[in-house]
Amino acid sequence: MKVLVIGAGGREHALCWALAQSPRVTEVVCAPGNGGIAQVARCVPADQRNLDEMLQVVATEGPGLVVVGPELPLSLGLVDELERRGIRAFGPTQAAAMLETSKGYAKRFMQRHQIPTAHFAVCTAEQQALDSLDLFHLPVVIKADGLAAGKGVLICESKAEAKAAITGLFSGKLLGTVETSIVVEEFLTGEEISFLVLSDGKHASPLVPAQDHKRIGEGDTGLNTGGMGVYSTDEMIDEQMREWIMHRIVQPTLDGMAAEDAPFRGMLYCGLMMTARGPMVLEYNTRFGDPETQAILMRLDSDLAEALEACAEGRLSETELRWKPGASACVVASSAGYPGSYKTGFPITGLKDAAAVPGVEIFHAGTALSNGEIVTSGGRVLGVTAIGSDLSEALRQAYEALDRIHFEGMYFRRDIGHRALKKKS
Repeated sequence: MKVLVIGAGGREHALCWALAQSPRVTEVVCAPGNGGIAQVARCVPADQRNLDEMLQVVATEGPGLVVVGPELPLSLGLVDELERRGIRAFGPTQAAAMLETSKGYAKRFMQRHQIPTAHFAVCTAEQQALDSLDLFHLPVVIKADGLAAGKGVLICESKAEAKAAITGLFSGKLLGTVETSIVVEEFLTGEEISFLVLSDGKHASPLVPAQDHKRIGEGDTGLNTGGMGVYSTDEMIDEQMREWIMHRIVQPTLDGMAAEDAPFRGMLYCGLMMTARGPMVLEYNTRFGDPETQAILMRLDSDLAEALEACAEGRLSETELRWKPGASACVVASSAGYPGSYKTGFPITGLKDAAAVPGVEIFHAGTALSNGEIVTSGGRVLGVTAIGSDLSEALRQAYEALDRIHFEGMYFRRDIGHRALKKKS
């Protein structure tokens, strides 16, 4: 079976890497791919913002399965168009993807189906949002309603900061696009967990949990990013808590989407805050997380292609996901200036030496091939990922590999997994 993966980041590199290991897969094609993906898949050009262009790639390649990586093609209705053409696709329809593409829709959905989440107000005008601040204690969370590549969530410590965030979102000065709706939300305290499940619309199979590090600075300081690192261990949640999340959050979400004529097939990512009141949903994503995918797939011990195919065909209950014990960790190397403005085109050295570290895989996020060498082409450049018998070993190997890699302005956090390590010390 030929598999076509849509996307160009570290998540797609990890997907292509895992799919290429399946005995069911004869070839992996990635559109458009990147410099690292080209080492494990055949890359073909495609504009992820252009639905017709992506459909033309599908028509040319004739894949047995299309795996949609990023959120943008989902929001454009790529899966809907593929299903109309009788082509198997892994990913939700445009209507089901609204759990991610509109935070206002997602919050109201959770309210309708009694899924635990923070108190909120959906505001469609600047003054309405400013007035709603009186309903919340500080700090308060201000969220762009639409897609913002992980940068549309602002935690505001003061009322002045919150007002500036609201004004910046509605004016377009903050993200470069004018928001017509935002969410003002209660700030929750606790530990964040990324809880991902495969779904065929009725059944769900959980992946191993992970914890992302969103802030750019060590000690979880500075601006939000798409994710600077992640780790996964079996100790993050116990079996009783996993069952509670499946029963109180995941299954009501699937049942609710089915009841609203938008059955959810694909990857449901529940971003949870483990609060004193219990797990609460911070957000949904409707695709594999990034960089969660890199760490999670390192621990997968069964056939990814088989599981994704079963989701697309509505027979997930016939498959079983198996996982390697221990831990994994992914540390993101970024360009100087990210998540703000940054320069690209810098040569990357040391990749072969880094890949020689035991248990390490290097997933490319923002790289390109230029005159035969790998150069930087994005804000998040590499996801250096390792697996080990425990978290300390996985992190030690990842950082050993990172210390062998160099490019101008390279930055990464040296404290990934710090909360888990502190608990054990």
